[in-house]
Amino acid sequence: MKKFIAGENSIVMSREEVRAFDAWAIGELGFGGVVLMENAGRSCAEFVAEVIEGGEEAKVRIFCGKGNNGGDGYVIARHLLGRGYDVRVFLVGRLDEVKGDAKVNLDLLLKIGGVVEEFDIKGEDIAAAVRKFAADADMIVDCIFGTGLVGQLREGYIELIEAINSIGARVLAVDIPSGLDCDSGEPLGVAVKADDTVTFVAAKKGFIASSKFGDYTGNVYVASIGVTPLIKSRISS
Repeated sequence: MKKFIAGENSIVMSREEVRAFDAWAIGELGFGGVVLMENAGRSCAEFVAEVIEGGEEAKVRIFCGKGNNGGDGYVIARHLLGRGYDVRVFLVGRLDEVKGDAKVNLDLLLKIGGVVEEFDIKGEDIAAAVRKFAADADMIVDCIFGTGLVGQLREGYIELIEAINSIGARVLAVDIPSGLDCDSGEPLGVAVKADDTVTFVAAKKGFIASSKFGDYTGNVYVASIGVTPLIKSRISS
């Protein structure tokens, strides 16, 4: 895993380039989406195990959305459970709303006894729910929104992210801090303020487009998902 430093010849990709790369890896190379998600989540779990204080006594609280970013979170939870960590998942939505590759990993997590709490963002005291779930966390992992997020966040999600930012625990953002625009590097109303971000395949365009990106990403590390843009370049040339 390589630390990203702007201006040091790192590969940078836009939202559309990320989508195209994933489609190429799945459609042309034959990587299954579940395989890519497994590789991404395992990389993050290894990062958590390396940096978290307290060892296996540490409490890790993972906030997951209903899409593929949440799917990464279920993989992270499964690997950390296997290492003996105290791990719980906060699903922003219902279990039956999770589909596709994310559902595959949600089901695996539930089958091994993982704890997943459903949360209705429209019907609960958001700040109180976040405090109850994560106030004792040694690390919070943000898997709510990924690079595909566009448009301003709705009020409930703004409250959710503000509550996460108020906890004071160390925060790891997975791929990109939730609420941060992939291309502009600007918050879409508000964004998670992470201490570290593990992003996949390449740094994102927004990480260099905005001078304020570091206020949200913290230290950025680029992790492999099993295939790199350099391989694509060699095959295409």
